[in-house]
Amino acid sequence: MQISDLPYSDPGVPDARSGPRFLLWLGRNQIGGQLKSLAWGLLHFSSVAGLPYGVGYAVQAVVDRSGTRLAAAGGLIVLLGIAIALGDTMLHRTAVTNWIGAAARVQQLLARKTAALGAALTRRVAAGEVVAVSTGDVEKIGWFVEALSRFAAAALTVVLVCVGLVVYQPALGIVVAIGMPVLALAVLPLLPRATRRADHQREKAGRATELASDTVAGLRVLRGIGGEELFLDRYRRASQEVRRAAVRSARMWSLISAIQVLLPGLLLVVVVWYGVHLAREGRITVGELVTVYSAVMMLNYPLRHFEEIAMAYSFSRPSAQRAARVLALQRVTEPAGGLLDATAPTGDLYDPATGVLAPAGLLTAVVCGDPDLAGRLADRLGGHPASTEPAAVTDPADEPDAVDDTAAGSDERGAEKAGPPSVLLGGVPLDELPLDVARSAVLVQDKDPVLLSGTLAELLSVPSSGSVRPEEALAAANCADVLDALAQASLDEDPMNARITERGRSLSGGQRQRLALARSLVTDPEALVLDEPTSAVDSHTEARIAQGVRALRQGRTTVVLTSSPLLLDRADRVVFVQDGTAVAVGEHRELVRTEPRYRAVVTRETETDPATVRTGPRSASEADDEIEIDIEETA
Repeated sequence: MQISDLPYSDPGVPDARSGPRFLLWLGRNQIGGQLKSLAWGLLHFSSVAGLPYGVGYAVQAVVDRSGTRLAAAGGLIVLLGIAIALGDTMLHRTAVTNWIGAAARVQQLLARKTAALGAALTRRVAAGEVVAVSTGDVEKIGWFVEALSRFAAAALTVVLVCVGLVVYQPALGIVVAIGMPVLALAVLPLLPRATRRADHQREKAGRATELASDTVAGLRVLRGIGGEELFLDRYRRASQEVRRAAVRSARMWSLISAIQVLLPGLLLVVVVWYGVHLAREGRITVGELVTVYSAVMMLNYPLRHFEEIAMAYSFSRPSAQRAARVLALQRVTEPAGGLLDATAPTGDLYDPATGVLAPAGLLTAVVCGDPDLAGRLADRLGGHPASTEPAAVTDPADEPDAVDDTAAGSDERGAEKAGPPSVLLGGVPLDELPLDVARSAVLVQDKDPVLLSGTLAELLSVPSSGSVRPEEALAAANCADVLDALAQASLDEDPMNARITERGRSLSGGQRQRLALARSLVTDPEALVLDEPTSAVDSHTEARIAQGVRALRQGRTTVVLTSSPLLLDRADRVVFVQDGTAVAVGEHRELVRTEPRYRAVVTRETETDPATVRTGPRSASEADDEIEIDIEETA
């Protein structure tokens, strides 16, 4: 695999049962790159380990006053130097390629899972945790994958050098062969504690990231209610907790590093002392002593990779655990017969759970007394999972079986959470359709749609039938003033080439809402679900939007969840939902006259308000007049 081959055409199906299994799966998918890195690592480390032999051979040649052997030793050292440079260069190149490949694969998997779950993702996993996984955790996972082949090459080199020393000089070689495993395994008792501290640091850092993400997302609201300093103070405290946890973790790793320096030094002292003793007795030559001494010195280099792999695994394991937790989430429980292989169906949009029916080709307005219920109903109508349980902000490393349970029991829990039957479009359950078909059939625009950065033309360049042109959608969403503002702020007179900042922060809330509505209209889906599409605009703009949407969506199924009289008055039919059930259906004016509960929600009246109490009956004309007044006053 080359970096130029990225992104992957298919990142594969990950083994998300646990963090270690996920890391193993990543390694198996990069076996070719790992073998290349291992081969270049062996060349590099073995060449480094071969230098002591060349140095010792040169020293012995000087002692014996042999110019020929000295020249041969010099040639050997030059060749080893070239091999070291070549091996190090290619090892770095292949290792970084493995790192980038693993990170890219994880990011593609996360992007695919995010697209599959849609709005349900942030209800099942905290948004900050998703951000942490897709940024810092990806880096830690890539670090372990990149370090694995270098560690394997270093370990093989240590074994080969120990065997070679035993053959070359048995007396000293046995001492080195016994001491090296002790050096490699001496830090193992400290690793569990270091791992726990690293996990604790990751937990604190993850919570701080979640708090920062949530604070930034709601900064405008926090400033409006004066809560900015409160949340900033919370983040400062969380940041200090991360700092303290990082210091405690660093202390443990510094102790491990100190041991990695101390023990090789002690082994070197033993080798020198014993070697000098053997040289005095004439059992070894000076050149052999220098060779063994240099070999022990050089082995400190590959031994450092033992510490690195332990640190990389300690940091990557909780990161892989978090990634596996996200990747193990499922959109829906697949039916026993599998997903239907069909094109987008047409017909009525019906929710059996609430009884809400949106006839094909009509504009249906849905009124819910509970705004949260309206959001859940919009998700259900779009075929999104019905689960609304908030995700617990916990560190998966503290619950090693959490991901295994998620993967093993996802079907059972999915069935429990799904509860009510699937929404039907033309009699076909949306849950039984392939994801791309379901998404093209029903589009849901939630209360807070997101605008990505880019030009206006790029914003409106979305998959569509082509029946609705961007100009028509912008006109229906009453975006004339938005286009003027974009043209004035841009060097290009064409507003379609004007750039929109991230999340459209340079625009007002109403302008962002109307651009998002235009984007939804351009897609021209079979069924369009709009959740409070005009909550941020004034009454005059709202009236024009209602008329524009009705005209543009003529003959297409449209559902608007709203309590605005201006929108309700232009709907073909209105469904009133209370306590999760459709309790009344009709036209807006009819429901205002006949349904007190509906009138209380739409006009903000209360039945005990003296101004609304009437002792005598009202005529039909009086009722109509009052409806007009209610609509105007509410607007």
